[in-house]
Amino acid sequence: MSTPTPTLVVHHLHTHFFTKAGVVKAVDGVSFTVEAGKVLGLVGESGSGKTVTGFSILGLVDAPGKIVAGRVLFKGENLVDMPERRLRGLRGARIAMIFQDPMMTLNPVLRIDTQMIETVLAHRAMPRAEARARARDTLGRVGIPSPEERLSSYPHQLSGGMRQRVAIAIALLHDPDLIIADEPTTALDVTIQGQILFEMQKLTRDAGMALVWITHDLSVVAGLADHIAVMYAGRIVESGPVDAVLDRALHPYTRGLIGSVPSRNRRGVPLQQIPGMTPSLLALPEGCAFRTRCERADAACGLPPDLIERRAGQRARCIHPYLDAPA
Repeated sequence: MSTPTPTLVVHHLHTHFFTKAGVVKAVDGVSFTVEAGKVLGLVGESGSGKTVTGFSILGLVDAPGKIVAGRVLFKGENLVDMPERRLRGLRGARIAMIFQDPMMTLNPVLRIDTQMIETVLAHRAMPRAEARARARDTLGRVGIPSPEERLSSYPHQLSGGMRQRVAIAIALLHDPDLIIADEPTTALDVTIQGQILFEMQKLTRDAGMALVWITHDLSVVAGLADHIAVMYAGRIVESGPVDAVLDRALHPYTRGLIGSVPSRNRRGVPLQQIPGMTPSLLALPEGCAFRTRCERADAACGLPPDLIERRAGQRARCIHPYLDAPA
């Protein structure tokens, strides 16, 4: 019996930005796989490279950025060297992206119905009335009340949270095989965030959609993702099943992220913090990029560590991982 082809395989992806100050290795050898019906949580601080990874998958990296090496396989097809016309046909239909800022999706001078109907008709031939009905129903799926009325609105007439839900609805219009979601629920209140996360889980389960959820919020990943990949300074430093990583993290950086979540700390006890600041990608320390902030670092960390499997399905880029105690 043959193994089904994963929806997304990112293999040794390198995306560099060529600036006057030097070469910024924003994505430096990232690899992961997302199967149909599964959710990968891509986690890290601002500047870790997770958003650039998402943009690289869709071929949306602008100059001075460039994918210099690696492959991005969507159902076996390499998106990196795919002709632009073919790639445009996949974007929005089979692959969609939800941006953190909804105004990257919405045109401020067009009504919501115009934007959604044109999005439908760009990839499918159908009567305009049917496209409008599809747009209305999709707005309802993401928890927008009175969706028929909202179709007649302009973006500026909606709240920030409502605009974000419209942007998410546009991504869902064609029930894509893959969605790259870049912190799309950050601006939403907890109730609406829960609705969106439930809808995403339902889509992945029922429609076999693959989802890459980019975030800094571990509490969202804990309830949504099947697997997690933690990024730091352009590289994945730990990956594995979400429960294994969150319960028994191997990498000191992952432990620091978990320790900084308020719900993980006892009442009255100060939050644990990762000391120092994320280093500039133009001046990374030799060896392990986290060594200057790590309490376990020693001279051996001056050599670059590999991403090694330390437990079944759980890998870490660390010479001195936490192998025994739970996180």
